Amino acid sequence: MKNFVSLCVMGLIVSACQFASAADLKSGLQIDDFPAPFNVTDVTGPLAGKKLCYRCQYGERPVVSIFVRKMDENTAKLVKQLDEVVGKQEEKKMAAFVTVLSDDPDAQEAGLKKTADEQKIAHTPLTVFENAVGPTKYKIDEKASVTVMMWVDNNVKVNHAYADGELSEEAIAKIIEDTAKILN
Repeated sequence: MKNFVSLCVMGLIVSACQFASAADLKSGLQIDDFPAPFNVTDVTGPLAGKKLCYRCQYGERPVVSIFVRKMDENTAKLVKQLDEVVGKQEEKKMAAFVTVLSDDPDAQEAGLKKTADEQKIAHTPLTVFENAVGPTKYKIDEKASVTVMMWVDNNVKVNHAYADGELSEEAIAKIIEDTAKILN
C-alpha cells in the first residue's frame, strides 16, 4: 500500500511538472516587444502568389499574427473565429495573418487554399515562411506548434504559445477574448 501511495504521489508530481512546462512555453515576441518586419509568400490573401511583408503593410494597426507548423482542425477553427472578429472590426482597421513555417512552402499551398475555402476565411491571409524556424527576431520556439502574437502601435500586447495538441476550445476562446486588448 505504501508503494502504491508513493507511485500515486510521484505520478501527480510528474503530471504537475508536465503541465507547468507546457504552460511555460515561451515562443515569439513577448509583451512590449517591437514586431520587426519579415517577408512571407501570400497564398490566399489579396496578393496571393507574391512575397511581401504584412507586418509592414499593417503598420501600427491592431494586428494578430499567428505562426503555425501545420494547419490542423483546431488551428483552422482558431483562424475561422479570428477571421470573423477581423471582419467585425473594420472600423478599427484590425488585421490578421497566419504564417505557416515550412522547409517546403510549396507543399503547403494546396492545403491552405482548401482551408481558406472550406472555412470561408475572407479577412485573414494565409501565408508561408520559407523555413520551419521562422523569422530570427521572432524567436519561435521549436516546441511551439502555434504561436499567437497581438500588437498595436508597434507594441506586442498579447502572446500565447501552444505545443502540439494543446490548442483546445478553451485556448481558442481565450485568444479570441484577448483580441480586445489591441482594440483601443
